Amino acid sequence: MILQALSVFPEMFEPVMSTSILGRARKAGLFEFQAFDLRDWTHDRHRTVDDEPYGGGQGMLMKVEPIFEAVEAISQDGPRSHVVFFTPCGVPFSQQTAERLASYDRLLFVCGRYEGMDERAYSLADECISIGDYVLTGGELPAMVVMDAVVRLLPGALGDEMSNKDESFATGDDGGLLEYSQYTRPAEFRDMRVPEVLLSGDHAKVDAWRRADALERTCRWRPDLIETACLSEAERVRAEELLERYHGSNS
Repeated sequence: MILQALSVFPEMFEPVMSTSILGRARKAGLFEFQAFDLRDWTHDRHRTVDDEPYGGGQGMLMKVEPIFEAVEAISQDGPRSHVVFFTPCGVPFSQQTAERLASYDRLLFVCGRYEGMDERAYSLADECISIGDYVLTGGELPAMVVMDAVVRLLPGALGDEMSNKDESFATGDDGGLLEYSQYTRPAEFRDMRVPEVLLSGDHAKVDAWRRADALERTCRWRPDLIETACLSEAERVRAEELLERYHGSNS
């Protein structure tokens, strides 16, 4: 996989893309990363990428010409990348989106700045994504969030191929729940004990406990996930009981 980012601050990416799981996966050749400076596609001595909006208003907008030239130039270097823009109008980012993006050979993330970008630039997008209902100073952090979520899904990135199967929001045959509670040594700390079943060595009982705990945690903290979670008939009944306990008639 080739991951690419187009930004006016390309230097922001390297510390993240060379650290921890991403750094190891990159060093192992599981993906390549390229950060492009949008200013390389400007044609004035100030390397200007923004201008005042027509009609007035606050702030500056990113100009359309450098973005078009950059995306077109990057696309000439090998097969065209799947182009992703970040905008409040985008589809909310989810684990399902991450899994879909992980299937592409090349991804190009276009990172906005300032008050936004000329609307015509979005015609280049294959899709637009939002990582949440809040405002950031630029698209670099959202791009890194998405790349982190995508890279860890690549075969070999986590070492243990089952590591991402039981995680929160996983989308497998029994996915859709928050991850179960986890513990490590010591078995007791300040009168708080690890559940006895986890110390039993009985893997079947441990698996059953983890599934039940995941269901309860989801009903308590993220009841909105229950409707689309992959549950058995018995789990669905149990979920209704838990939703009533934690949320009453509001569930």
